[in-house]
Amino acid sequence: MTSHQNYAPQGTGHPLAAYGWTGEREADFAPFAAAGLVPGRVARVDLGRCDVVVPDPSGAGVHTVRAETAPVLDPDPVNCPCTGDWAAVDPGSRGPVALAALLPRSTALVRNSAGSASDGQALAVNVDAVLIASSLAAKPDLGRIERCLALAWESGAQPVVVLTKADVARDRSHADDVQAAAPGVTVLVVSAVSGEGMDLLRACLPGTTALIGPSGAGKSTLTNALAGAEVMAVGETRERDEKGRHTTTARELIAVPGGVIIDTPGLRSVGLYGGDGLERTFADVEALAAECRYHDCAHDAEPQCAVKAAIEDGLLPARRLVSYNKLLRENERIAARSDARLAAERARQGKHRWKLMKAESGKPRP
Repeated sequence: MTSHQNYAPQGTGHPLAAYGWTGEREADFAPFAAAGLVPGRVARVDLGRCDVVVPDPSGAGVHTVRAETAPVLDPDPVNCPCTGDWAAVDPGSRGPVALAALLPRSTALVRNSAGSASDGQALAVNVDAVLIASSLAAKPDLGRIERCLALAWESGAQPVVVLTKADVARDRSHADDVQAAAPGVTVLVVSAVSGEGMDLLRACLPGTTALIGPSGAGKSTLTNALAGAEVMAVGETRERDEKGRHTTTARELIAVPGGVIIDTPGLRSVGLYGGDGLERTFADVEALAAECRYHDCAHDAEPQCAVKAAIEDGLLPARRLVSYNKLLRENERIAARSDARLAAERARQGKHRWKLMKAESGKPRP
């Protein structure tokens, strides 16, 4: 790799502009440019290494380099390199190519890690929109869609729900149920096979889009259609329940006309990671709750409960309140575990400081 002057950002004409490079990114990168580092965007992360898209030394176009991630690893997994990160790359003139630093993130799609730990897992970062895919070939899982919406709102990106496989839809009225579960969110019915709704979808995807959903939802087929090429492997789904195999094994950034897509493996579980995403996901419930007689109304047996009244009048599906309460309790448990972890860390640090103080006090005075 040649010296960094061949990679100097050139504003809108910069080779990484198609990958989301902006004037703000250029300003963030300025100190690293002065140090002779190269800007790049993380396209895929494996154990200890990642693929990074960087400007080509020729000054035209881009190419992908394999870089070490060790220099920027963080004790908090949320802060470790993730697909979508902007990075300062050491070209490796005196060693292997490596990430030297990560630039500040504008958004981060984070879920709670599997198991009882309270650690988070970043699914994609620096995204403008989160595309939540669900197949119309089977009855959509509204609870899962609501969970994904909470993650998307919490990330700071704009959620869009896309109902795929419209060409084999068994009941299109399910789209109305999904819209009721996604107030204020664009819900599109599309088919990557027939092309139905695809132009409208393309118009709704600015910049960088993260694509999430269960296996079998047609995410890879959708990515191929948006890219206009077979860039992702496509697996078969079981006819009886439309569940599919994990054809996407890692989060991967794919260039498409007008921006980039971050395709993700099918999510078996969607654990929330706290935050206020629930407030926007259940904006209808929150608005009704503000009209209840009591500010701490549990929407159960309290008098003059606006939420229960809306359910009785058919204005709010009863399952919405059930789902809201379930996710609210889950968020409270996550917050409690996080607080316990922080308290344990503070206690550990306190014991360490006490040991140091005792050691210092036992030393003979000069």
